[in-house]
Amino acid sequence: MKAAFAEFIQERRYLSNVTPATVLWYENSLKWISAENPSQDDLRAAVMAMRQKGLSPSGCNSVIRAINAYVHWKYVGSDTKCSSSCKHPKLARLKASSVVLPTLNDAQVRLLIAWKPKNKIQRRLHALVLFLLDTGCRISEALNVRVSDLDFENLLVRLDGKGRKQRLVPISFELRKVLVRLCRDTERRPDLLLFANRNETALMRRNVLRDVKQLCRSLGFAPPRRTLHAFRHTFAASYLRRGGSVFHLQKT
Repeated sequence: MKAAFAEFIQERRYLSNVTPATVLWYENSLKWISAENPSQDDLRAAVMAMRQKGLSPSGCNSVIRAINAYVHWKYVGSDTKCSSSCKHPKLARLKASSVVLPTLNDAQVRLLIAWKPKNKIQRRLHALVLFLLDTGCRISEALNVRVSDLDFENLLVRLDGKGRKQRLVPISFELRKVLVRLCRDTERRPDLLLFANRNETALMRRNVLRDVKQLCRSLGFAPPRRTLHAFRHTFAASYLRRGGSVFHLQKT
């Protein structure tokens, strides 16, 4: 990695205190440009390369955000935000198609809830699926929950969201019963991850995705696009259909 790229990422890590996921996003995004002081032509070439590699417009826009942040830092510094008055090279976002967000239908949700796991690994997967459906959280948030984050008495769970922002989310009594049984059967201490491998390390997102897709197929339906995030969309759609407010949904 070029020295300027590393310096930018180090500043974001230690001065802006961004999350490890954001650091990884910067690292992957800056691979698309080779010059430490990119020109407008360099930036256009990066977008062309992304499109030729098959990145979708929305995928390109994610990279463009990171590249623009670096270019502003390189030419102007980190004391001000980029604005229309900035004269340094920058990229405009690509037009992206507006698509219907994928969700699970009611019949599919009922199948997932009614599934009867047969071993510890399946019971952990079932508990994770119910957790996603009940809380509407991101998969990254669910995989980072520790037993100490659960407040069984008040039916709450503390989640660490984007930007290191914590929030309390209510859980149902039915989910409470499932999680209590999971903690008891797997001897979960307060300091341990709620969902973990046998060696007490965090589950890998790609492995969870594989298992959830296999579960959907075994229950007789095709997994939706963006399978794990579809649980969050399903929660949001169900919440609004039942009269929940958009304001409170934004806090979830």
